[in-house]
Parts: sequence; C-alpha cells; structure tokens
Amino acid sequence: MAGSATAERGARQQESSGPPLVRRLGPRRLRTIIILALAVVFLGAGAGWALYGSQWLRVERVSVSGTKVLTSQQVRAAAAVPVGSPLVSVDTDAIEARLRSELPRIHSVDVERSWPHGIGLKVTERTPVLLVRKGSKFVEVDDEGVSFATVSEAPKGVPLLEMAASSSRSAAASLRRFGEARLVREAVRAAGSLPAGVARATRVVKVRSYDDISLELSGGRTVAWGSAEKAAAKGRTLTALMKAAPAARHFDVSAPTAPASAGS
Repeated sequence: MAGSATAERGARQQESSGPPLVRRLGPRRLRTIIILALAVVFLGAGAGWALYGSQWLRVERVSVSGTKVLTSQQVRAAAAVPVGSPLVSVDTDAIEARLRSELPRIHSVDVERSWPHGIGLKVTERTPVLLVRKGSKFVEVDDEGVSFATVSEAPKGVPLLEMAASSSRSAAASLRRFGEARLVREAVRAAGSLPAGVARATRVVKVRSYDDISLELSGGRTVAWGSAEKAAAKGRTLTALMKAAPAARHFDVSAPTAPASAGS
C-alpha cells in the first residue's frame, strides 16, 4: 500500500512538472495562439511588401489644382515628385518646402497622397495688392508685404505704388523716423484693406509720409486716406461716402468718423 501511494504521488508530480504556460492554457489553446501569432507576422510582412516592394502602390501621376498664373507644368517641375517610388515613402513635407522655395508666388500648398497611385498638389497663389515699379518691370507685392514676383507687364486691377515724399519738414521727419520700407508696408496695409469695388477702381497708392497716404481712382477721383490705421473703418466709410455722393471727385476718410467729399 505504501509503495502504491508513493508511485501515485510521483505520477502527479510528473504531470505537474511541465511548463507553466502549457499547464495554464493547455496544448490545444497554445497551438492556436502560435498559429495566430504566425499569421500576424506573415500579414505584416505581406503588408510591408505591398507598400514598399510591390508595383501596386507606387506613384504614377501627379495632379495639380488651384493655379491661376503658374502652370501645372511649372508646379510639377518644382515639386520633383519621385514618380515610380512607393507612395507611402513620399516625403510630402519636402515637396511642400521645394514648392515654396522655388515658386515664391505660391502662398500655401497641400500635398496629399491619392491612393493607390497619385500625388495631389493643391496650390494657393499669392494675390498682388500693389505694384512697385522696378525699371521697366513691376514687382508684385501681396497683402502680407511679400514681394513675390517681377513681371514685365502690370496685371490689370492692381494699383501702382508711388513714393512721393515731399520736401516738407514733417514728411522728411516721417521718412527718417520710419524708413522707406516701413512706409511701403503701410501702403500695403492700406491697399490690402480696400473694399473690392474701391480696389478695382484704384490706379495709384501715393505715400508722402506715414500719416499721408492717398489714392488715385479711375475717372480722376482722389481719396485722402491718412495713415494705415483704422483701415477697415475707412474702407466702410469710403464705400458709404461714394454711394452718397456719386458725383464727387475728392473724398477724405483720414478721420473715418468725420468724412468729407467735394467737387463734382
């Protein structure tokens, strides 16, 4: 009897001496886990091959939208998208940086992957609000004060900047204090805030000093704008004033709360 009991205890010890995981899960459940793990590994390897090694998901076309002055060919050339490369590996940030560096006319660009074979370039171009004469050509300046392009022909509907600092003591003091670059920026602020109808009619933005900016409109009309401060209020006041006095030739909104018009 004692020998039989000892043998039974030894058998139980032998049964419980296997690996803890096997004891806990059982052989069948462990095999299932191993098969699933192998399946995940193979699926991951397959997905990696499909993304990077196969011909299924590679760049085959580059589409461009949003251009007005630039051509699609110019944008594609500057973007230098690596056609034929795996789509997932394309560095969209690098493409955006190249476009903004090589084509200053571009204000912003969205570079998007278009699965399975495309890259989309959605461009927003800068819009000029002023032209600065440079010899026989014109420099386009946007409402942020960025000089982004030099063109041989002035685009229609964009006013010309004229620096007309007078010899008066106040004008000379203004030029010394602010500098020409600052006065140009103030002119840009004024031009960029003009209501659409006034902007289309504006031919020249004339700057004499920091607080003496004026506009020359079509039909020989003029506007005393003053400084670039309170530009939005001045724009609204000018629009209302021009409607109220359509035959006037001169408008003064330098003090938008006390505007004036004259001439006919």
